[in-house]
Amino acid sequence: MILLLGGTAETAVVAKSLAERGYSVLVSTATEIPLEIGEPPNIQRRSGTLEEQGLIDLISRHNLKAIIDVTHPYALEISRLAAKVSKELRIPYFRLNRPEVLSKKKEILRAVDHEQAASLAISKGAPVLLTTGSKNLEPYVRETTRAGQPLIVRVLPDSNSVQACLQAGIPREAIVTGRGPYSVKENRALIRKYNIGVLVTKDSGLPGGVLEKIQAAEQEGCQVIVVIRSNEKGEKTFEHIDELVKAVSKKFNEAQGEKK
Repeated sequence: MILLLGGTAETAVVAKSLAERGYSVLVSTATEIPLEIGEPPNIQRRSGTLEEQGLIDLISRHNLKAIIDVTHPYALEISRLAAKVSKELRIPYFRLNRPEVLSKKKEILRAVDHEQAASLAISKGAPVLLTTGSKNLEPYVRETTRAGQPLIVRVLPDSNSVQACLQAGIPREAIVTGRGPYSVKENRALIRKYNIGVLVTKDSGLPGGVLEKIQAAEQEGCQVIVVIRSNEKGEKTFEHIDELVKAVSKKFNEAQGEKK
């Protein structure tokens, strides 16, 4: 059985591709997000965050033979952990990394981390829309509070995300919940509703809806700040699903050949 760490739009596609090739797959996601995979007998589901020992126990309990990482491009913590555990347990690790899509437009400000992005966000003296998730909220709350500017946060519609915002000091009325990707029209409507002047995002690739955010911001005269990726890439990192699945099949075919 193969462990598929997911949570992105590609998760279902990769799971079904592997299942169709005859592999048994355990799909693990941090939250109980819906996955359109039907009910194939060789695909199982689990949810919940994983620490190192929990990941090791999961691999041991299910006798997992490989880890395929299809988590978010910015989910570096779980990716680093998965790569580390795979080395310790001597099982293959493969990662799907979405291609970046944003051009080097001068109009887009780029930040190396959330601290820098938060400092840039208050430069326009206008309400800020944060679309980078429920983590790393503190610098944005701190900087907008100091500058006396409203901060609107759009997060997933789950209790953990909302609770993280509330604990960070964000009022309930400033928390927008929903599951993207969002259309240009939806993004424009949100920008207009809160009179947003600065939109903070990540380059999450085409499936993440980042181009729709950029287009909406441009049409509404809104400044865009992008927190850039760290671009950590290992030997078994792939940008396309078919390349990933082929590499996995090749690895397992080689392993079967060695046993004969």
